[in-house]
Amino acid sequence: MAITIKSAREIELMRESCRLLAIVHKELEEAIKPGMTTMDIDVMGDGLIRKLGGIPNFKNYQGYPASICTSVNNEVVHGIPSKHRVLQEGDIISLDAGLIYKGYHSDAARTHGVGKISPEAQKLIDVTRQSFFEGVKMAKAGGHLHDISNAIDAYVSGFGYGIVRELIGHGIGTSLHEAPEIPNFAQRRKGPKLAAGMTLAVEPMINMGRADVEWLDDDWTVVTADGSLSAHYENTILITDGEPEILTLY
Repeated sequence: MAITIKSAREIELMRESCRLLAIVHKELEEAIKPGMTTMDIDVMGDGLIRKLGGIPNFKNYQGYPASICTSVNNEVVHGIPSKHRVLQEGDIISLDAGLIYKGYHSDAARTHGVGKISPEAQKLIDVTRQSFFEGVKMAKAGGHLHDISNAIDAYVSGFGYGIVRELIGHGIGTSLHEAPEIPNFAQRRKGPKLAAGMTLAVEPMINMGRADVEWLDDDWTVVTADGSLSAHYENTILITDGEPEILTLY
């Protein structure tokens, strides 16, 4: 499948979709506190997306039952919100969300601490976030896709964390998942050449322990095989003729 190059009009629509999603993430971050349920987060996020004029793109995507993926502690991604899952002081939670605005998708993820968290958990969150920025330094027209992958790996490997291999980033536009696939670990091949107008979702998922993951019986929730904490950080970006534009930052 070819990588789509967005027109100037499409880029403006992507920017607006991503701007709205950034607002959603900011408000969710400010709301997180011990005693909330993950269902509370989903209800709030769904309401915010719709209030802003968007459509939750995760809802019913390939059967996923919610609008916000809520992944707690050892859950890597795709945790399903539940009224029975109550956040506790010291937990970490990854929120993955996206929306559709006038036919164009946005996608972003953040990991947050719930109340006061351990220094080790905060370091994992910080390293995961910075690994994204290390990768995106290489997201320039004329470079190659796997320059991003290699930069993420080079940064994370120094901390002894596990980089999830079964789940990767992706292109994004009129579909939530478009070409290309974007690994977060080192690659031998260069990958496709990057060009201005490409829109990509870069999303390192980093485990405090081993890289291995397992799927729970719900066929959605991915957890660390060794029970260690996991963090996730994602933005939708635009390749330009200069520095990359991070569309979902707030």
